[in-house]
Amino acid sequence: MGRLIRVFEYEKLTAKSRCTKGQELGTKIIDRLWQYNDAHDNKYFEAIRHGVKFKNYVGVIQIGETTIEILPKTDKNIVSDTEEKEIWHHVLLKMLAQCKKVKVNAVSQASLKKKYHSLLDLYFELFVDEVNGLLQRGLVKNYNQKSKNIGVLKGRLLFEKNLQQNLIRQDRFYTAHQVYDYNHLINQILLKAIHVLKNISNNTYLLDSINRILLNYPEVQYIEISKAHFDKIVLNRKNTPYAEALKIAKMLILNYSPDIKGGDENMLALLFDMNKLWEEYIFRMLQKHENANLSVSFQNRDKFWENKIIKPDIVLTKKTESDNEMLVEHFIIDTKWKVMDKMEPDDEDLKQIYAYNMYWGSEKSMLLYPSSKQYSTKFGRFHKGRSNENQCKLGFVKVMNTNTLNLNIGEEILQMLGVF
Repeated sequence: MGRLIRVFEYEKLTAKSRCTKGQELGTKIIDRLWQYNDAHDNKYFEAIRHGVKFKNYVGVIQIGETTIEILPKTDKNIVSDTEEKEIWHHVLLKMLAQCKKVKVNAVSQASLKKKYHSLLDLYFELFVDEVNGLLQRGLVKNYNQKSKNIGVLKGRLLFEKNLQQNLIRQDRFYTAHQVYDYNHLINQILLKAIHVLKNISNNTYLLDSINRILLNYPEVQYIEISKAHFDKIVLNRKNTPYAEALKIAKMLILNYSPDIKGGDENMLALLFDMNKLWEEYIFRMLQKHENANLSVSFQNRDKFWENKIIKPDIVLTKKTESDNEMLVEHFIIDTKWKVMDKMEPDDEDLKQIYAYNMYWGSEKSMLLYPSSKQYSTKFGRFHKGRSNENQCKLGFVKVMNTNTLNLNIGEEILQMLGVF
């Protein structure tokens, strides 16, 4: 099954760190991490003596038979280190599910079975299940243009090629014609992802399933896949069943690093910016409370200065009818994935929220932080810029309720902000 090591964001990992099997991580793994980080402009972690220090990215990295899982964390230690990591492992899984990075029912199954070695195992098994389901239903065929020297005249004759190859062969024709087969981009992408999975997985059961898929897979040209290939895909009624498999295939292919390896130690990393994941999770929890009088918008943007853009995380719009007049209020939420030691916001955060209030005509806004308990400050008032109220407060919400992800967080936020 391989070696597993779990760490929290911002923790250090060195060659001497021990995996679940008691073995030291070793210098070869640290070297691969350094190579990977260099290839991505030191985005994911910081190189330290004999190791790395993780940043705000969570997820999983697999190098050969070693799996490193990086977990989020906001609470202080309340249980053993092993138990705490298990709790946050499941919190991360459920947060990814709520943000549609993985199927919700797959995460529910994982919680019940508790058989998954790491986050990657869940993605791997889900992908195999999806592809098996597609094969059972029958893969989609498409019309493709093919150029070939054949014994019958069909399609469009390519005169130049025909003269080159058939000058003395009157029974042959070099033509461009359409064929209806499996050899199209979507099936080629799945084939590439299957091969990536075969190269990276250490799970004997999964490898057996992958080999059976390859035996049953129709004849499809193997090509190298890049992001540009995924950009060409347009889902329609015919290929919608491929959606989940394509989503995971994209993760596998674009995050696979066969060039960063030692011997047979291929590398795959699925890493998520915890700031963005927290922001999206809050949005999706608030979205559940939308109605005719309350709307929630995500990733808003407006021109700020020259070519610079201003982008508040979440904007709430509330409509209230009073004396036959419709009143419209806007509320701004700016999410921050960091543990606050003080009850005052940073100056830069305050200036940012002030600009949001001005641009979106918001009277009330909130800087929202994760915490082990729920509470908020009183609204503080900005002194200039608007004749009416212009306020901001700090809100702290529980990520977990009784060691599981807090799914009531949307209602708690709306109450703190005074929306209802």
